[in-house]
Amino acid sequence: MELLQPEYLSVILIGLVVGYLSGLLGKGGSAISTPALQIFAGINPFFALASPLPASISSTLSAAVVYSKEKLFNKKVILLGALFGVPATIAGSYLSSYLPGKTLMIFTALFIVGIGCSLLYAFLKKKAPEEERLEETEIAAAPLISATIFIGLLAGLLANAGGILFSSFFIRKLKMPIKQALACAVVLSAILSVPGAITHWCLGHIDWNIALLLSLTAFPASYLGAKTAVKMKTPALEKLFAGTLVIFGIYDLFFTLLK
Repeated sequence: MELLQPEYLSVILIGLVVGYLSGLLGKGGSAISTPALQIFAGINPFFALASPLPASISSTLSAAVVYSKEKLFNKKVILLGALFGVPATIAGSYLSSYLPGKTLMIFTALFIVGIGCSLLYAFLKKKAPEEERLEETEIAAAPLISATIFIGLLAGLLANAGGILFSSFFIRKLKMPIKQALACAVVLSAILSVPGAITHWCLGHIDWNIALLLSLTAFPASYLGAKTAVKMKTPALEKLFAGTLVIFGIYDLFFTLLK
């Protein structure tokens, strides 16, 4: 692998940018990496879809170290999410070989835009931020399990970590404070990325040169992103998160329709 080749220099830059955003916004980064790899690095769409998954593991674990120091994790959410999300991700990864991904990507992008607009409206209306963290006893298991299965299936189908969907669900439906929601989403993204990466590797969907470059660059960048998130004031982080959802959703939607 020649690191000075233009496409690999682009991959390094993508890894740094996506890694920082992953730590900042509690996501794995695949939703941004896939179109970016195709547009800016000229990577084959087949490999651009799943090759970012190993980097999602490194970036989310790096961010999780920062969030753990702030004691933002909700153990019940993480345990139930992992228990039901892992098998759902494996199932979705296998189904990805038989189902057309374009329609799913369009619906996912529209869903993310809708969630982002809804959250942005709610955050702009909110007068005072809620800093209290939700305890395990305050989390209803049934909706959490249902959402986790759905997000896991979708994550497997689209070869991503599901971080955006997890954090959006935690904020919107579980009413988690945003920093706690991002912390839990980052851990679940790391956990769900493992079976997703292994399954897509077995199916021949991963270029390990790309995966290695993304992983090495995303790890330190994600740590910096998470450090930024925990230091930001809650209202600013809320608006940044919601606005970014809208931008990423529109970005993915247009890319999917035009490719």
